[in-house]
Amino acid sequence: MAKQGQGATPSLDGLTAAASKASDAGRGLPPVHLWNPPFCGDLDIRIAADGTWFYLGTPIGRPALVRLFSTVLKREHDKYYLVTPVEKVGIRVDDAPFLAVEMIKERSDVGPLLRFRTNVGDWVTCDAEHGLRFAKADDGGLMPYVHVRADLWAKLTRPLYYDLVDSGEERMVDGKALFGVASSGAFFAMADAEEVRAAM
Repeated sequence: MAKQGQGATPSLDGLTAAASKASDAGRGLPPVHLWNPPFCGDLDIRIAADGTWFYLGTPIGRPALVRLFSTVLKREHDKYYLVTPVEKVGIRVDDAPFLAVEMIKERSDVGPLLRFRTNVGDWVTCDAEHGLRFAKADDGGLMPYVHVRADLWAKLTRPLYYDLVDSGEERMVDGKALFGVASSGAFFAMADAEEVRAAM
Protein backbone atom coordinates (compact mmCIF):
# COMPACT_ATOMS: atom_id res chain seq x y z
CA MET A 1 0.00 0.00 0.00
CA ALA A 2 1.33 3.42 -0.90
CA LYS A 3 2.15 5.88 1.84
CA GLN A 4 0.36 9.16 1.51
CA GLY A 5 2.46 12.15 0.54
CA GLN A 6 1.52 15.73 -0.13
CA GLY A 7 0.26 14.99 -3.63
CA ALA A 8 -2.25 12.51 -4.98
CA THR A 9 -1.92 8.81 -4.27
CA PRO A 10 0.46 7.43 -6.91
CA SER A 11 -0.68 4.83 -9.41
CA LEU A 12 1.26 2.70 -11.87
CA ASP A 13 -0.88 3.84 -14.82
CA GLY A 14 -0.47 7.51 -13.94
CA LEU A 15 3.26 7.14 -13.46
CA THR A 16 3.60 5.28 -16.77
CA ALA A 17 1.69 7.98 -18.64
CA ALA A 18 3.70 10.81 -17.09
CA ALA A 19 7.03 9.01 -17.69
CA SER A 20 6.08 8.30 -21.31
CA LYS A 21 5.20 11.94 -21.89
CA ALA A 22 8.45 13.11 -20.29
CA SER A 23 10.52 10.66 -22.33
CA ASP A 24 8.83 11.70 -25.56
CA ALA A 25 9.52 15.38 -24.84
CA GLY A 26 13.11 15.19 -25.99
CA ARG A 27 15.95 12.96 -27.10
CA GLY A 28 18.10 10.97 -24.75
CA LEU A 29 17.45 10.54 -21.08
CA PRO A 30 14.92 12.86 -19.42
CA PRO A 31 16.52 15.60 -17.27
CA VAL A 32 15.33 14.18 -13.95
CA HIS A 33 18.03 16.18 -12.12
CA LEU A 34 16.15 19.35 -13.07
CA TRP A 35 12.76 18.16 -11.82
CA ASN A 36 11.56 18.78 -8.27
CA PRO A 37 7.90 17.72 -8.20
CA PRO A 38 5.93 17.03 -5.01
CA PHE A 39 6.43 13.69 -3.28
CA CYS A 40 3.32 11.59 -3.82
CA GLY A 41 4.15 8.61 -1.59
CA ASP A 42 5.70 5.19 -2.07
CA LEU A 43 4.67 2.79 -4.82
CA ASP A 44 5.10 -0.96 -4.30
CA ILE A 45 7.88 -1.29 -6.86
CA ARG A 46 11.06 -3.16 -5.94
CA ILE A 47 14.25 -3.75 -7.88
CA ALA A 48 15.72 -7.04 -6.72
CA ALA A 49 19.44 -7.73 -6.42
CA ASP A 50 19.36 -9.64 -9.72
CA GLY A 51 17.95 -6.60 -11.55
CA THR A 52 14.34 -7.85 -11.76
CA TRP A 53 11.67 -5.17 -11.29
CA PHE A 54 8.60 -6.15 -9.25
CA TYR A 55 5.23 -4.45 -8.88
CA LEU A 56 3.00 -5.64 -6.02
CA GLY A 57 5.33 -8.63 -5.64
CA THR A 58 5.00 -9.74 -9.28
CA PRO A 59 7.81 -9.36 -11.84
CA ILE A 60 7.17 -6.67 -14.43
CA GLY A 61 7.19 -8.72 -17.60
CA ARG A 62 7.34 -5.85 -20.10
CA PRO A 63 10.98 -4.92 -20.84
CA ALA A 64 9.83 -1.67 -22.48
CA LEU A 65 8.09 -0.61 -19.26
CA VAL A 66 11.15 -1.44 -17.15
CA ARG A 67 13.29 0.53 -19.60
CA LEU A 68 10.89 3.48 -19.38
CA PHE A 69 10.94 3.52 -15.58
CA SER A 70 14.74 3.20 -15.54
CA THR A 71 15.03 6.48 -17.46
CA VAL A 72 13.19 8.42 -14.73
CA LEU A 73 15.00 6.79 -11.82
CA LYS A 74 16.66 9.13 -9.33
CA ARG A 75 18.55 8.64 -6.09
CA GLU A 76 18.48 11.17 -3.28
CA HIS A 77 20.67 10.23 -0.35
CA ASP A 78 19.88 6.52 0.25
CA LYS A 79 16.37 6.60 -1.20
CA TYR A 80 15.29 5.85 -4.76
CA TYR A 81 12.48 7.57 -6.64
CA LEU A 82 10.76 7.49 -10.00
CA VAL A 83 10.45 11.14 -10.99
CA THR A 84 8.41 12.94 -13.64
CA PRO A 85 7.78 16.68 -14.00
CA VAL A 86 4.55 16.29 -12.00
CA GLU A 87 5.22 13.63 -9.34
CA LYS A 88 7.87 11.78 -7.37
CA VAL A 89 7.23 8.32 -5.94
CA GLY A 90 9.47 6.23 -3.75
CA ILE A 91 10.51 2.68 -4.67
CA ARG A 92 12.73 0.03 -3.05
CA VAL A 93 16.09 -1.13 -4.39
CA ASP A 94 17.66 -4.20 -2.79
CA ASP A 95 21.22 -3.51 -3.97
CA ALA A 96 22.03 -1.55 -7.13
CA PRO A 97 19.29 -0.41 -9.50
CA PHE A 98 21.05 -1.82 -12.56
CA LEU A 99 22.93 -4.97 -13.48
CA ALA A 100 25.91 -4.96 -15.84
CA VAL A 101 25.37 -7.97 -18.12
CA GLU A 102 27.94 -7.49 -20.88
CA MET A 103 31.50 -6.18 -21.07
CA ILE A 104 33.50 -5.25 -24.14
CA LYS A 105 37.26 -4.84 -23.99
CA GLU A 106 38.77 -2.39 -26.45
CA ARG A 107 42.01 -0.50 -26.95
CA SER A 108 42.37 3.27 -27.00
CA ASP A 109 45.15 5.83 -27.23
CA VAL A 110 45.50 5.67 -23.46
CA GLY A 111 45.41 1.88 -23.17
CA PRO A 112 42.61 -0.53 -22.28
CA LEU A 113 39.00 0.62 -22.50
CA LEU A 114 36.08 -1.23 -20.94
CA ARG A 115 32.45 -0.76 -21.94
CA PHE A 116 29.51 -2.23 -20.05
CA ARG A 117 25.91 -2.87 -21.09
CA THR A 118 23.25 -2.82 -18.39
CA ASN A 119 20.16 -4.98 -18.16
CA VAL A 120 18.06 -2.03 -19.41
CA GLY A 121 20.19 -1.43 -22.50
CA ASP A 122 22.39 1.46 -21.41
CA TRP A 123 26.05 1.41 -22.48
CA VAL A 124 28.63 2.84 -20.10
CA THR A 125 32.27 3.55 -20.93
CA CYS A 126 34.37 3.01 -17.82
CA ASP A 127 36.49 6.10 -17.18
CA ALA A 128 37.26 8.63 -14.48
CA GLU A 129 33.66 9.90 -14.56
CA HIS A 130 32.10 6.42 -14.71
CA GLY A 131 34.40 4.44 -12.50
CA LEU A 132 34.43 1.07 -10.83
CA ARG A 133 34.07 0.51 -7.11
CA PHE A 134 34.43 -2.68 -5.13
CA ALA A 135 32.43 -3.49 -2.00
CA LYS A 136 33.08 -6.28 0.47
CA ALA A 137 30.68 -9.19 0.08
CA ASP A 138 29.30 -11.20 2.99
CA ASP A 139 31.51 -14.15 1.99
CA GLY A 140 34.64 -11.99 2.17
CA GLY A 141 34.92 -11.54 -1.58
CA LEU A 142 34.37 -8.42 -3.62
CA MET A 143 31.29 -7.11 -5.39
CA PRO A 144 32.13 -4.82 -8.33
CA TYR A 145 29.93 -1.93 -9.45
CA VAL A 146 30.21 0.50 -12.36
CA HIS A 147 28.88 4.07 -12.17
CA VAL A 148 26.10 4.57 -14.72
CA ARG A 149 24.94 8.15 -14.12
CA ALA A 150 24.21 10.60 -11.31
CA ASP A 151 24.25 8.44 -8.15
CA LEU A 152 23.11 5.27 -9.92
CA TRP A 153 25.29 2.16 -10.16
CA ALA A 154 25.19 -1.22 -11.88
CA LYS A 155 26.41 -4.38 -10.18
CA LEU A 156 28.49 -6.63 -12.40
CA THR A 157 27.32 -10.21 -12.84
CA ARG A 158 29.58 -12.94 -11.48
CA PRO A 159 30.89 -13.93 -14.97
CA LEU A 160 31.78 -10.30 -15.70
CA TYR A 161 33.57 -10.08 -12.37
CA TYR A 162 35.74 -13.05 -13.33
CA ASP A 163 36.46 -11.44 -16.72
CA LEU A 164 37.38 -8.24 -14.91
CA VAL A 165 39.84 -10.09 -12.67
CA ASP A 166 41.41 -11.65 -15.78
CA SER A 167 41.97 -8.11 -17.09
CA GLY A 168 43.57 -6.99 -13.84
CA GLU A 169 47.13 -5.85 -13.28
CA GLU A 170 49.43 -4.72 -10.50
CA ARG A 171 50.39 -1.08 -10.14
CA MET A 172 52.22 0.97 -7.59
CA VAL A 173 49.91 3.61 -6.13
CA ASP A 174 51.33 5.95 -3.49
CA GLY A 175 54.12 3.48 -2.83
CA LYS A 176 51.76 0.53 -2.39
CA ALA A 177 51.34 -2.43 -4.75
CA LEU A 178 47.68 -2.71 -5.71
CA PHE A 179 45.78 -5.07 -7.98
CA GLY A 180 43.15 -3.43 -10.14
CA VAL A 181 41.74 -2.69 -13.55
CA ALA A 182 42.65 0.05 -16.02
CA SER A 183 40.20 1.71 -18.41
CA SER A 184 40.30 4.97 -20.36
CA GLY A 185 43.52 6.02 -18.63
CA ALA A 186 42.13 5.53 -15.11
CA PHE A 187 43.10 2.80 -12.66
CA PHE A 188 40.57 1.25 -10.29
CA ALA A 189 42.16 -0.61 -7.40
CA MET A 190 40.49 -3.82 -6.28
CA ALA A 191 42.72 -5.09 -3.50
CA ASP A 192 46.21 -5.22 -2.08
CA ALA A 193 48.41 -7.04 -4.58
CA GLU A 194 49.95 -9.33 -1.97
CA GLU A 195 46.50 -10.47 -0.82
CA VAL A 196 45.54 -11.27 -4.39
CA ARG A 197 48.72 -13.27 -4.98
CA ALA A 198 48.16 -15.21 -1.75
CA ALA A 199 44.62 -16.09 -2.79
CA MET A 200 45.72 -17.51 -6.16
